[in-house]
Amino acid sequence: MTEASIATLIVDDDFRVASVHEGFVKKLPGFHVVGKAHTAADALEMAQRLRPDLVLMDIYLPDGDGLDVARVILDDPAPPVVLVISAATDIDAVRTAIQLGVVHYLVKPFGFTALAERLTAVRSARAAIADWPEDAGQSDVDQLFEMLRPPPAEPQSSDIEHLAPTLQLVYKSMSASGSGLSASEIAGQVGISRATAQRYLAQLEQIGAVKLELRYGQTGRPEHRYSITRH
Repeated sequence: MTEASIATLIVDDDFRVASVHEGFVKKLPGFHVVGKAHTAADALEMAQRLRPDLVLMDIYLPDGDGLDVARVILDDPAPPVVLVISAATDIDAVRTAIQLGVVHYLVKPFGFTALAERLTAVRSARAAIADWPEDAGQSDVDQLFEMLRPPPAEPQSSDIEHLAPTLQLVYKSMSASGSGLSASEIAGQVGISRATAQRYLAQLEQIGAVKLELRYGQTGRPEHRYSITRH
């Protein structure tokens, strides 16, 4: 666990499901689980006490509605990011989640990749916010919102030659470098936006082709750099 690790609270009425989600989160670099809540009351108490950066929120809870819990949590002066994980697909629930400012809505059941894509998108956006330029313009805002989208669906092959052409270009650009590169540097070399580079790097990381490293400079703010894991 590093200083920049994202503290995650898991809320689900089923302790077995919560444990599965905990296992998913622990597989991802840059995240750690600070608690698991199985009721609305526990979720509110733990959110206040633990101050998580991210909450994975179920809707169906034995003593209340997870969206009501999310409403309270998001009303905090320093709210966490909330990602809904639920079997509910009715439009009222989805619309309410959007209105509350939930960043993603993942429908159960799902596999590790689906959650990993969304959490990695959250991590990328968080890194972009930390490095927000003083002269930010519309393109910076657009790229930040684009980062919150999951990476494009591509074959989850560990064989680099079977990846989509742009992914191969990103990988080859990194292979030609003797050291780790930032998303901005890769974007410049390949000719794509930084947000797009972040999304492709997230996918390469998920298949184990690249690894993320946090490097700390004089300001103490970590710099996100990526390097290949195999040649």
